[in-house]
Amino acid sequence: MTTHKNPVTLIGLGPMGQAMAREFLAAGHPTTVWNRTPGRADALVAAGAVRAETPAEAVAASELVILSLTDYQAMYDILGRAEEALTGRVVANLSSDSPQRTREAAEWLAERGAQLLAGGVMVPAPMVGEEGAYVFYSGPRAVFEAHESTLAVIGRPDYRGEDPALAQLYYQALLAVFLTVLAGELQGTALVGSAGVTAKEFAPYMRETIDLAAQFVDETAQHVDDRSYPGDLSTATMMGATADHIVAASTAAGLDTVLPEAVKSLYDRAIAAGHGKDNWTSLYEVVARRVG
Repeated sequence: MTTHKNPVTLIGLGPMGQAMAREFLAAGHPTTVWNRTPGRADALVAAGAVRAETPAEAVAASELVILSLTDYQAMYDILGRAEEALTGRVVANLSSDSPQRTREAAEWLAERGAQLLAGGVMVPAPMVGEEGAYVFYSGPRAVFEAHESTLAVIGRPDYRGEDPALAQLYYQALLAVFLTVLAGELQGTALVGSAGVTAKEFAPYMRETIDLAAQFVDETAQHVDDRSYPGDLSTATMMGATADHIVAASTAAGLDTVLPEAVKSLYDRAIAAGHGKDNWTSLYEVVARRVG
């Protein structure tokens, strides 16, 4: 018995777009592709994809149109040339941008008869479609559910709610954690490197420290949700002194101090706001000062 898979259009063929298109092809979905640089589609066409000559042709080929672009402005630049084809389409925009621009995009598409599913792919391109891959989505629930099985090809769909900005918020929030950790890895590596320690020698200790930090996630969440920061084991003053020492050590080593200075600033402001005897999690009151 022949199984008919829903067609998919993929616009934007950077590493992420290419990875998604390959997964859809492997799963048997008729896949149409378009990219500003046509040559990027060559390998996918050889694997069975259909090359669209124009954005309008790409949009017209499938009800589900997936975008993998630099930002939401690129969506306007491309789909602005295909407005007549947008009616009845679902645009799953997996590009990164601000939550507000995501809401504006939903309105722009609605005015043209299309619906937005905003999304954020939470793995790098080589992991798309692999076990552990997942993608945040937000937008109309009925639209998400209608295409959930197709979207599952590239990773576990994780629906966050009707507000189109929610997927973007989750995506940016987790990347805020991820990018800060990566920057911290380089800061620490450079600090010991100033004494001739190789990155390879330092790596096991860094891995253990990152694992240790992960153990505080649940406790941190409880403190933040309760807005209570018990300082029985550590305080902002104690941790702030450590932050100050890191700045001093980095300065003495001749390193860039932007990152440690930023961390120290959080402690300084929390202490100034009266949280010196509270747990380090009280820095949340500084970071989230505009919330609520």
